[in-house]
Order: sequence, then structure tokens, then C-alpha cells
Amino acid sequence: MSAKLDPASIPLGLYLHLPWCRRKCPYCDFNSHPLKDDQSTTLKEQYLLALKESVSKITHTQTSRRVQSIYFGGGTPSLFSPDQIDQILSTINHCFTLDQDAEITMEVNPGASETAKLEGFLAAGINRLSLGVQSFSDPMLNSLGRIHGRKEALTASDAALSTGFNSVNLDLMFALPGQTLDEAKSDLDTLLNLEPEHISLYQLTLEPNTLFHAHPPKLPQQDHVWAMQESLFELLQEAGYQQYEVSAWSKPGNRCRHNLNYWEFGDYLGVGAGAHGKLTRTDGIWRTLQPRHPNEFMKHASDAETENASLVSDDETGFEFFLNGLRLREGVAADLFPERTGLQLDLFTPLFEKLERLGLFVVENNRLKTTPQGYRFLNDTLEFFLPE
Repeated sequence: MSAKLDPASIPLGLYLHLPWCRRKCPYCDFNSHPLKDDQSTTLKEQYLLALKESVSKITHTQTSRRVQSIYFGGGTPSLFSPDQIDQILSTINHCFTLDQDAEITMEVNPGASETAKLEGFLAAGINRLSLGVQSFSDPMLNSLGRIHGRKEALTASDAALSTGFNSVNLDLMFALPGQTLDEAKSDLDTLLNLEPEHISLYQLTLEPNTLFHAHPPKLPQQDHVWAMQESLFELLQEAGYQQYEVSAWSKPGNRCRHNLNYWEFGDYLGVGAGAHGKLTRTDGIWRTLQPRHPNEFMKHASDAETENASLVSDDETGFEFFLNGLRLREGVAADLFPERTGLQLDLFTPLFEKLERLGLFVVENNRLKTTPQGYRFLNDTLEFFLPE
């Protein structure tokens, strides 16, 4: 580290992990656990108490900083009641100072019980929804192991978009088992007709430690996947959506502030089972990790020291900055590098020059960004930034 870091200058978000879902999807590698009906009420109440204790415990480390965004992820956070979400937000408001226009997002899955709660979530303070539709095709949803169908996806999407949230994101996946180009385009056409403010478009990948990784379904060939992606991107652009990150598209003014903070190497507190955090202190950048299993998190939530905290090395810091920032289609402001890493940008000048010669990277209008070729092969481009 060559410059003193100023934590007060770096945006701060808050992530809360609610780890339960009705059923574990075969492609999901998140820290999520099926919730049995006979355990539901007791476990959620115990977990709610642990969340509030953990939020209160970390307050003393960040008393002078404002929180600009809150994100409830999972699992399926909407399995909790509006009153329980209200209790968590009340604790957060008591412990932290929130920006007046703080973005507060909750992930929701299609389903009758979740959809019926939307007005309650809005009243509790949630102002942005992220709805895990994934597909509007019954055969595709069945192939993904989802417990909702096309009808529930459409009903939930209509309800979310009409309830009064500031912004609604709809998740859609492509390159699904047996999916054709026409089927993928039909899925996206259905979504575009709903006109959400934000769309997350993901290619299905087989992640380690998932059922699909152990028992792979038959996925489209890579050349078909490229054709799908290009066709879907064209449809999104024609509909007025802007791609600002690898999987994120939005109408003007509706980018996800919480996720932008990740990609621009801001700070975030992680609360809940397995939640990660990144915190800048004057002595460097620290990573935090809370106990992964819900039972361990609940057991130790009130302990004085629960989080596993580690100082990030300078080499790792530089790589992580570019790992995040180059996911943005427009790249990241060059001025953010020294401000948020404490390092000098000229350390990377030889690498920048090499990547420019390869046609993968450019410094343009004081922004660090990939070329279209570098963005298409982003993983290969990022490998050049790995510490030796």
C-alpha cells in the first residue's frame, strides 16, 4: 500500500443473507438450505434474532459511515414475513445512518405466498425487488427444477411491477437444457412485454458442488450458445435496455446501486450465514466472513468476535479491483484505483500496454476498460491481472 486509505470516502452497502428456500435448485451453488414446514416458524424466529444481534454487534466498527444500499439475498428472503423484514430494517435504522434515498432490495421468487406479501414488503421499506423468474416456459422451468410454472411467473411479475416499487429486476436464464434459439427468444419476448426497469440475463453454467455438476444435463453446444447470446442482446438493445455489466441490463436511471458498489470496489458489510464483507480501514482492506452454516451463525451471532477477518495483500487488492471493475461495460474510472486500493496505477502501466497491443484493453476518457474483444473474452483478459 503506497497511500493512506480514507474509509469515509468509500461508499458502504449492507448485505443480509437469508439462507432458506423451499427446495434447493440443481444448478444453485449459493449457501441455501431447504426449509421444512415443521421447522419453519421456529428457525425463522431464531435466525431473525441472530440477524438483529449481528447487525447491532458490527455497528461500533462503522459508526461514522452512511449506508447507501441494503440487499436481502438468499435463499429466498421472501419466505420471511413483512413484519420480520420490518424488524430487521428497524434494527438497521437504529444502528446505522442510511442515505435518505437508500436503495433497499429484496430477492423474491414467484409463488402465491410470496406474491401475496409484496405490499407488506413495500410498507416495511423495501423499494426494489429482484424476482427470480428464470424462464416463462413450463418445460424449461421443469428442467431447472423450479417449483413455479409459467402462470406463477407471469402473475408474480405483474404483481411486482404494479405494487409501487421504485424498480423491479427480473432474472432470466438462457442456454438451458434442450433449449433452442427460438425458445430463448420467446422467453425474452415474454419478459420484454412486461417492461421491467432492470433485467439480469444469465447463461446457465454448471457450478461445482451442485447436482447439475455431478449429473450434467445436456446443454446447447457452444456455437448455439453464442448465437443465443447475440440474438438476445440485440433484442434487449432494440427494446431500449443498456448493458452496463456482464449480466445486467437496465432502462436509463435504473442501474442497481448495490451491485454497482461491488463492481466499483466499494465497501459492504455482510451479515448472515456465510455472508462476506469488504471493509476499508486506514491500515488496509479487510475481508470478513461469517459462519457458513445457519446453525453456527445463530449459535455465535452474539459473540464478541465471530467474523473471520483477513487483510488483503496489495497483489490481491489490485487483481480484485480489476476483477470487479472490468465487468462493467463502460469500465471503471481510473481515479477510483488509488482512492479505493491505496496503490499507484502506474504499477500496471506495462500490463496495460501489453493488453492494448493484444487488442483487449484501453484507457479512454480517464476510464479503464476492455475493448469489445476483451469484453467478449473477459475471463481470458482478467487472467493477465492475476498475481504472479
